[in-house]
Amino acid sequence: MADLAPGVVTLFGGSGFIGSQAVRALARRGWRIRVAVRNPVLAIEIQPLGDPGQIQFMRCDITSAEDVAAAVRGADAVVNLVGVLHDAGGKRGFDAVHTQAAATIASAARAAGVQRLVQISAIGADAASPSAYGRTKAKAEGAVRAVYPDAVILRPSLVFGAGDGFLNRFAAMATMSPVLPLIGGGETKFQPV
Repeated sequence: MADLAPGVVTLFGGSGFIGSQAVRALARRGWRIRVAVRNPVLAIEIQPLGDPGQIQFMRCDITSAEDVAAAVRGADAVVNLVGVLHDAGGKRGFDAVHTQAAATIASAARAAGVQRLVQISAIGADAASPSAYGRTKAKAEGAVRAVYPDAVILRPSLVFGAGDGFLNRFAAMATMSPVLPLIGGGETKFQPV
């Protein structure tokens, strides 16, 4: 770890596929990382990505303003990686997880004096999107911009790589099936993020 660490960064959703990659990259750059997750025990596999004491886990329910405030306290930067692909409704639905949680995180970060906020959105984020996923991602961007006009908002497309839930699903299907579906008629192109 660097002698002078850049500071403390809180990652919401830091135990997911993108989160584990972000933790690895931030750890290499010397950040002290607070991973705010619903169940820290399930995130323990990312502990070895940093030096001893560099990565701290914190139990956090992103629908709880008190939990979120505690998670951002003392942070220099905050990254919101939280997202769900299927609308379960209620506390785990698109609106609660995408829109309301993003607003809660931005407000708590501003109140705690956090300098930088990064919001991971989605390529299809659009208020006029035919999908609820895209609409709630767009609302989340608006909620973040209302509090942090200079927030960094990233809109990745499909993200894949070692340990992902997309290509690995197709690899598993390929071991059991003699045929695989061709997405987009076989013309779809992917680019690693």
